[in-house]
Amino acid sequence: MRVVKIGGRAQTDPRLASALRDAWQDQPGEICLVHGGGDEISAMQRALGREASFVGGRRVTSQGDLELLRMVLSGIVNKRLVNTLVTAGISAVGISGEDGALLKAEPIDQASLGFAGKPLGVNVALLRTLMKAGYLPVISPVGYNAAGESGGLLNVNGDDAAAAIAVALKAEELLLIADVEGVRDASGETAASLNGEAVRELIAKGIAVGGMAAKLESAQAALAAGVPRVRIGDLSALSDAESGTFIIPSQSLAL
Repeated sequence: MRVVKIGGRAQTDPRLASALRDAWQDQPGEICLVHGGGDEISAMQRALGREASFVGGRRVTSQGDLELLRMVLSGIVNKRLVNTLVTAGISAVGISGEDGALLKAEPIDQASLGFAGKPLGVNVALLRTLMKAGYLPVISPVGYNAAGESGGLLNVNGDDAAAAIAVALKAEELLLIADVEGVRDASGETAASLNGEAVRELIAKGIAVGGMAAKLESAQAALAAGVPRVRIGDLSALSDAESGTFIIPSQSLAL
């Protein structure tokens, strides 16, 4: 079982459909896909005269941004990706974290991040039903607000969502796909592996910032919760099991 998160920029790679088709054929019924779409949300915000802002790589989300978020992520991005995959011969089904309360969430810190959420639980039965029937779930990380009396939605960072889903599914691997080969270290080279101390140092020194810092934090959370194999890399990591940067436990000296 593998949970793969595809960042927004990686979705523009013309190799995406064939790479995912090959991976699906190698592991039919054993892949769950989570997608991002941050650049398109930011573009839509700017078109409406709003300015995107982030704290620690996570988007500050106002009440007014929620419907826009649902429209862009669960509508435009999700359905476009599903259409691409179906055209490539994959039985893909698009769902959001709101469907069947797939991704229950609560606000992280409403004072600083607004309606940005962190995962509380995952409806594993829904995912397993789809995968057992031969479908590839394609998940928009718009979460169901389980902390509010009236429900509603929360903006869950795609990497956080993928990590939570990987933990809930007891996945063998969490693969976070970006538009870079892996995580660059202080020398600017792509690191083969990073332990907890190295991750904290990269973030503290401002070498890993924004979205990459959020990816590293999500990767560490998945690892700490029992996911045995966590990587960050580009699209080639789908077919090359040794590609990308491995995030490893602090006590590990080797992969």
